[in-house]
Amino acid sequence: MPSGELYIPVVAVCAVREAADHRSEMTSQLLLGEQVRLLDEYKGEWLLVKSVHDGYEGWCQKIQMAQLKQPSAQIKGYFTGTTGISNVNGQAMSIFMGTPVYEEDIRAGVFRISFTGLQFSHVPDPHSFRDVLQNTAFAYLNASYLWGGRTAAGIDCSGFVQMVYRQLGIHLLRDAYLQASEGRSIGFLEEARCGDLAFFDEPDGRITHVGMLLNDHEIIHASGKVRVDDIDNEGIVSRDQLRRTHHLRLIRRYFP
Repeated sequence: MPSGELYIPVVAVCAVREAADHRSEMTSQLLLGEQVRLLDEYKGEWLLVKSVHDGYEGWCQKIQMAQLKQPSAQIKGYFTGTTGISNVNGQAMSIFMGTPVYEEDIRAGVFRISFTGLQFSHVPDPHSFRDVLQNTAFAYLNASYLWGGRTAAGIDCSGFVQMVYRQLGIHLLRDAYLQASEGRSIGFLEEARCGDLAFFDEPDGRITHVGMLLNDHEIIHASGKVRVDDIDNEGIVSRDQLRRTHHLRLIRRYFP
């Protein structure tokens, strides 16, 4: 079987699973039009793919994917609305914030997909980075937590910050511990700026949580839902639970 070809999901949200089985854990999601490279195929029903934008690998249903016929198709930005409508083979399909918007209609297998009329992000002036990050983050406020999720219908902590940063044209890696290896270190919470990411660890040292700082004492993160909580040098204090929930490990910055 040929491998390395570009594929895209032809549904609004495609589950990425750890194994080629519907009962397998969902580790991530792909949005309509996100490009992946084919690595393998299983029983003609599942495709092992690797995301072009973050290198993440996993299994997707073959029926939800199609080979991209225009490998040079250009993405001009990412959808900025909370929900919107694309056109797939002449039929409306609801899409989510962060879906790539292409310069022209794209063809994938038997599918023709149009993104006409959708609002999309432009890489902002560096002086506007923090405003864009904050506004995008608050657009997800109260979205339910979902392991592996990357949309306002359900999102996890690392998916949340990844999708927020996408609106700057900055493609973070998928998992919190991987994101913690990017950017540059900020030594003290007092030096933090809106948009910096804070990472939190378990007693054994594993980084398992991430959130976006709003300032040196507030953080927005996905925990139960996307929420704003207090943070100090020790970690997060939940405003709902009135207790400390996460232990601060480090802070990273990804923009000027």
